[in-house]
Order: sequence, then structure tokens, then C-alpha cells
Amino acid sequence: MSVDAMLERIDGFNRARGGGVIVRKVARGYTLLSERTGAPIVRFRPTGDGDKVKVLWWNGESWGASGPFGVATMPLDRALDYVANEPDFWIHA
Repeated sequence: MSVDAMLERIDGFNRARGGGVIVRKVARGYTLLSERTGAPIVRFRPTGDGDKVKVLWWNGESWGASGPFGVATMPLDRALDYVANEPDFWIHA
């Protein structure tokens, strides 16, 4: 059985902040859902470059660009902080 370090880091961040998020590994990325409503919050898609991830926004129909200049790409810790502190990700949560 292999350990998914990125999944564990995301889940650890969630627990450290009091929970409220369901973390699922789906296909080529990680989907975070509101525990309360089941609504999508964000999707992290690893880039293959260290722990960098693409931060994808749910537009109601599909995952897409999370920023005004396209898909934000950053290290996982920064992406977790970005999502946790950006109210737009939590509209439906």
C-alpha cells in the first residue's frame, strides 16, 4: 500500500484548521468539497514539478481558471493558504 504524501498534506492542513473539507483523490488531482454542503471548493492538479499544483475553480459546470490571468500554479502550501484565505472559493460551502 503506497502513501499519498500530497493527500496527507492536504488532509493535515484541513484538520489543523478545524476540518470542514472532504478531500478526494480523483483521476489526476485532488478535489476539495464542503463537508456541510458537498459543494466543490477547489481542485488541485499536480504539475509534475515538485509539489507545484494548478489551482482550479469550479464554475458551476467544470473546473477552470482560478485567477484573472489564467490557472494559478504554485507550491501546495501556498495553494492551501490561498484557498483558505480567498472568500470566493467558499461561496457555496
